[in-house]
Amino acid sequence: RCAGIRAVARTKERARGSRRAVRGARPSATRTRRREREEMSADANALGRATSQRLTRSSMPLMLFYCTEMEQMAREIAAIDGNIELGEIQWRTFADGFPNIFVNDAEQLHGRHVAFLASFHNASVIFQQLSVIYSLPKMFVASFRLILPFFPTGTFERVDKEGEIPTAVTMARMLSSIPHSRGGPTDMIVFDIHALQERFYFGDSVTPLFASGIPLLLERLASLEDAADVVIAYPDEGACKRFHNFFAKYDEVVCTKVREGDKRIVTIKEGKPTGKHIVIVDDLVQSGGTLIECAKVLRREGASAVSAYVTHGVFPNESWRRFTDPSAGFANFWITDSCPQTVSACSGVAPFVVLKLAGSVAHALNI
Repeated sequence: RCAGIRAVARTKERARGSRRAVRGARPSATRTRRREREEMSADANALGRATSQRLTRSSMPLMLFYCTEMEQMAREIAAIDGNIELGEIQWRTFADGFPNIFVNDAEQLHGRHVAFLASFHNASVIFQQLSVIYSLPKMFVASFRLILPFFPTGTFERVDKEGEIPTAVTMARMLSSIPHSRGGPTDMIVFDIHALQERFYFGDSVTPLFASGIPLLLERLASLEDAADVVIAYPDEGACKRFHNFFAKYDEVVCTKVREGDKRIVTIKEGKPTGKHIVIVDDLVQSGGTLIECAKVLRREGASAVSAYVTHGVFPNESWRRFTDPSAGFANFWITDSCPQTVSACSGVAPFVVLKLAGSVAHALNI
């Protein structure tokens, strides 16, 4: 009986020891749960800081890169908008002539809004610039915008006979292949494209914004001494359809032309230029033959002065020199700086006046 009593006592003692062990373990379990909550809170705080950092990076100044020919415009844009920072690209070539390009501080682009100011002023520079344009959106940037002031193949948008190649479509396809950034498709800013229907040549990977240099011209016209006598003229019906809506406050003259080989026969279709300062408006000029013939007709019909405006002064083979001859008879010839090779050649040479697109570009980047 005594042995049984001792066995029961030992059993009770073990039970009491187990209960003490459980009670002793409870604070440890509580500490574990508290530690888990603290770790979860720390993780949440870290996630919040990372999110805040991403938002801060996205709200940093837009990083604007540019090709060598557009450096002047890029600096003017940055001077106008303090929220734009200029990026640096090293434009080099290998011994075989192919591009050797390097984007400085590429790791700093992560999460930032990025833009590239391009100039496709000649076919030889398109490949190297496309190489950059295709690469920047893939550098983990928040969004990507392409500024292409002059869409160079815009006048080759249709086929009049079998065998002709519409290179405007080809260029649009090349630009439609720009990779998406984290923000989605590329926004593309183009000034006074030759035909508005060319927007439909682009695929869904690029969203074109068609801006215009005409507001810059309107400012200049308003400041002329004979502003009340200004009449707008168009060299053909196409230009009238393209720009008519900009000049609702002005009387207009519409010319028409017939090409016979290299010769252009220009006549006045409607409007009266007599005693007026006629300003011929078009999207671009190449050789300038049409503008010169149009000016002759307008002066013959009594225009007191003739000026011209084009957004894109292409002027291959220095054809701009034709307008520096006093016999050409142009009081003013306004162009924008969309074609840098022309601006560097004729800036400061009468009758040319260069209208700067920097303010218009800065505005478009903030849309």
